[in-house]
Amino acid sequence: MTLYLHYSAISDVGRVRRENQDSGYAGPWLLTVCDGVGGAVRGDLASSTAVQALRKLDQEPDDDILGQVAGAVHRADDRIAELVEEDPGLNGTSTTATVALFDGARFGIGHIGDSRAYLYRRGELRQLTHDHTFVQSLIDEGRITEEQSRTHPHRNLILKALDGIRHEEPDLFDVPAEVGDRIFLCSDGACGTLTDAQMADILGTGTPDFAAVELVRASLEAGSTDNVTCIVADVSEEAPPEDLAPLLVGAAADLPRRMPLAGAVGGLFRGHRSGDTGEIPPVPGDIPEGAFAADPIDPESARYAPRPPGRYTWPRRLMAAAVVLGLAWIVLAAGWSWSQQQFYVADDNGKVAIFRGLNADLPGISLSHPYEVTDVDLDRLSDIDAEQVREGIEADDLDDARLTVDNYAARQDVE
Repeated sequence: MTLYLHYSAISDVGRVRRENQDSGYAGPWLLTVCDGVGGAVRGDLASSTAVQALRKLDQEPDDDILGQVAGAVHRADDRIAELVEEDPGLNGTSTTATVALFDGARFGIGHIGDSRAYLYRRGELRQLTHDHTFVQSLIDEGRITEEQSRTHPHRNLILKALDGIRHEEPDLFDVPAEVGDRIFLCSDGACGTLTDAQMADILGTGTPDFAAVELVRASLEAGSTDNVTCIVADVSEEAPPEDLAPLLVGAAADLPRRMPLAGAVGGLFRGHRSGDTGEIPPVPGDIPEGAFAADPIDPESARYAPRPPGRYTWPRRLMAAAVVLGLAWIVLAAGWSWSQQQFYVADDNGKVAIFRGLNADLPGISLSHPYEVTDVDLDRLSDIDAEQVREGIEADDLDDARLTVDNYAARQDVE
């Protein structure tokens, strides 16, 4: 039995960012989401370039469905490499890529980065892809939980992406399709904000278009500061309407669909429990002042974006070195002052002497010197006493050292 896809796609710039670096595509055979990384080095160009290359898969695939997916991902990576070669200023740009190619019976999944694919089947949501991120490696090692990863300071650090340089291999696997399945692809602006329970609750209601719109709305309401792209597709034994055309959204689209800002005409969606039709009001021309709040820490700058060279690097290093040397000098001076308050009794050329300093030596450095040399000869002491003096006898202070010398003087043999 041949199955069909009923799909919808929406991408929103969000309430903080000034440009959308996400791109997405949904067609009868192909679903894909790409999240551009790079900030100032045009992550939007990377994601749109990748989607334009991947969308060529949107035709009935042959038996080697995973081979087709892998080939398309590699071609997208090669195209980004060509852009960087043509314009070295784009070095550092990259994009995630999550691809689902449908052949009427199964999905061939290709994945690299931290965009995600989910399967909602018979009321249960299952994550299909595995994030290529630093925090995911911590989760895999059992060092943090999924909940802790949502607020981890390095949650935006991606370990694998399409950048045209490293040529990473994508994860590849297939998923058998069943009537009633709902496939959900999204950028981390959605899955990084919503919990699995929230996504499952929304995916369990309405049409694909309604669910996609509601997922974006819920992500923004939950505080997402990133671009949000959601693609929802239902597996059905009924052919889709003839007017259901392929959808290109985000940076790759000429006219991206956008959610209304707070204060816009019509307000925010009331929610998927309130009978909302999912229609998107137009964005007003008079955007309220302060609608684009400054993000104190831009997650994009924490990913692959190259850092500008620091100013005054050498003066700062010299100043830091001077501070370290100054502290070391203070420690050494304090140590030397303390050592000069220590005394012990030992042998000095056959005489019992009081030494000032530590009864120890470093290679090439003496930590003590004779302070008082007495007239007590080691030759006149018993063998045991003489050996003790040669090894050195610690004293609490100078008076204690002098008392030790007097004791040995009293025990020496007098001729």
